[in-house]
Amino acid sequence: MLRIAVVASPPVSMFNLAIPELLFDKVRVDGRPGYEVVICAPDPGPVPTTGTLELHVPRGLEALGEADTVLVAGTGQPFAPDPRVIEALREAAGRGKRIASICSGAFTLAEAGLLKGRKATTYWAHAEEMRRRHPDIDVRGDVLYAQDGPFLTSSGYAAGIDLCLHIIRTDYGAAVANEVARLALVAPVRPGGQTQFTQTPLPPERGTACADTRGWAMRNLDKPLTLTDLARHAGVSVRTLTRRFHAESGVSPLQWLLHQRIERAKELLETTRLPMDQVAAGLGTADSLRAHLVRRTGLTPSAYRAQFSRHATGRPTAASSAA
Repeated sequence: MLRIAVVASPPVSMFNLAIPELLFDKVRVDGRPGYEVVICAPDPGPVPTTGTLELHVPRGLEALGEADTVLVAGTGQPFAPDPRVIEALREAAGRGKRIASICSGAFTLAEAGLLKGRKATTYWAHAEEMRRRHPDIDVRGDVLYAQDGPFLTSSGYAAGIDLCLHIIRTDYGAAVANEVARLALVAPVRPGGQTQFTQTPLPPERGTACADTRGWAMRNLDKPLTLTDLARHAGVSVRTLTRRFHAESGVSPLQWLLHQRIERAKELLETTRLPMDQVAAGLGTADSLRAHLVRRTGLTPSAYRAQFSRHATGRPTAASSAA
């Protein structure tokens, strides 16, 4: 079980704090928890928040020494981080810990000198301030999250969800991360290079009229399904299916189908050694898979497999984790 210490610097964002516990607590590996999440603060006890809620944090910064990953939550005072947090982060970095931040928490990593010469991001409204204060950082102000070595930063609010899902995928694979996303009713793992201003690839579903057809399609992603096939299964005309599908899913049936096929292909690349033609089933050919994956992730299928395959790292495969 991996340990995650979440640093709550006052006044802390309650939404930022809720994200890690919500997502990491849903990870199961062979039926057991994949993570232990601990909230800590410079001064244990009552911690002010950016809202009206009161927060009690029982652990101090010694929790960072027990963690595999340290995650700094956003704060209402990002430009004056607590020196004790700065020192604790430097010590954690010196011990090789993975260190991440959500929203304005990136300024704490920057003040600790951890992002010098690295690419990083923060909430878009703070990007120019980070460039001004830290010209030695390659600030990517228009992406959801950025990773440079063991240091990860995310942009504002909900992008923290994408960051945590990325961490889960890195540790346990796409199948586990996407299952957590489904349980939490959030979008599947999105690439960090996606712009902060781009809408979620698949908006939350708002109806059930096409639910059976979506489920049937998910079980047949390797087949060359057409609009006519989907409409025939739903027992409606193509025009009616398209209207209902868009009303429920926010995208057209073929856009939804393409997204699901790409996500399935990513899982197969991570969890199997299948040849590319088999991974591409449903997308047409290996060349088609390559074009779609490069457009979505910036990586070729071979590069994606080399980077994320659990077989190469010796870690638990996503297939076994999800079993």
